[in-house]
Amino acid sequence: MFNGIIFNQGTVKKILKRKSGINLFLESNIKLNNQDLGISVSCDGACLTLTSIRNKLMEFYLSNETIKRSKFKNSKIGDKINLELPLKHGQRVSGHICQGHVDTIATINKIIKEDKSLIYDFKINKNFKKYLVAKASILINGASLTISKITKIGFQTWIIPHTLKLTNLCQVKKGDFVNIEIDILSKYAKKYFNEK
Repeated sequence: MFNGIIFNQGTVKKILKRKSGINLFLESNIKLNNQDLGISVSCDGACLTLTSIRNKLMEFYLSNETIKRSKFKNSKIGDKINLELPLKHGQRVSGHICQGHVDTIATINKIIKEDKSLIYDFKINKNFKKYLVAKASILINGASLTISKITKIGFQTWIIPHTLKLTNLCQVKKGDFVNIEIDILSKYAKKYFNEK
């Protein structure tokens, strides 16, 4: 479980494509060692298992299910990835409850500058748009953000300078893909009322 507050990033150094998935190698200053093998790490919002670590190079295995739902099918060497370690008991939750289960991807439709902040306008598949609620939380590339507006093709969110500084969202541009995890409460509420 995560809370979508990003303090660390990694850089894609190697991608090993396999028939049944991908092995992704990230270099980062995040403090992990061999005793941490098997822990879950949020990588751009996807909960991935640490399978090896040597010096600062971490290895993660991605199944075809993860690849199908996420932007990792388009990964390339040099990409910056937002990283978050799992929550510890008693840790402050500043974002929202995140599972690291990427639902889908969204495309950046446009970016609008508003004072020192940026408004990101996203296009999302209509099958997932029905779960979105204005002012609800949403996880974008692992960062906990708030939906400011629902649009005809998706949604908008404001990103403040502090978030831009700490995440890879400062590097994305029109047409880029981002990983999306919809707030679990929205999904549960929608399912509950659909079944009544």
